[in-house]
Amino acid sequence: MVDETEKKEFELTGKHVLAIVVSAFAVIIGVNLFMAYSAVGTFPGLETQNSYVASQQFDQQKAAQEALGWDVAARVDGETLILDIKDQAGEPVEVTSLYGLLGRATHVKEDQEPAFSQGSNGAYMAQVGLLGEGNWNLRLNVVADNGTTFQRRIPIFISAN
Repeated sequence: MVDETEKKEFELTGKHVLAIVVSAFAVIIGVNLFMAYSAVGTFPGLETQNSYVASQQFDQQKAAQEALGWDVAARVDGETLILDIKDQAGEPVEVTSLYGLLGRATHVKEDQEPAFSQGSNGAYMAQVGLLGEGNWNLRLNVVADNGTTFQRRIPIFISAN
């Protein structure tokens, strides 16, 4: 005699397997769609209109830039961005023009173009306000007195203290 109070044993059917497979693929596709949307939504855009044309003169521009022998460093002190450009002798460099774009690597909403002025110690300074902690990039485009273009991306880390 069979006791009716016994539990019925679970049986894995085709419907269960189908539900598991469909659920797994739904999660994978959903995550992929979210990641693709996030990547496209935060892409700041093109760096250059035609990368092939820009690449044709890369080696010459790099050699001219390295021939300057500049040592470039940037840091943030409070609300001031300080940019040190020194020559091979360690002396401050005076430049014809200086353009910088300070921002995050992941989005452009906090980007700003600092207005640099050269201080008495030779360093270039700009007021940038209080920056949030994390990684920042300073993209420089400097023209030397001899007309050589100097371009550099300088990462700056802002800590919480």
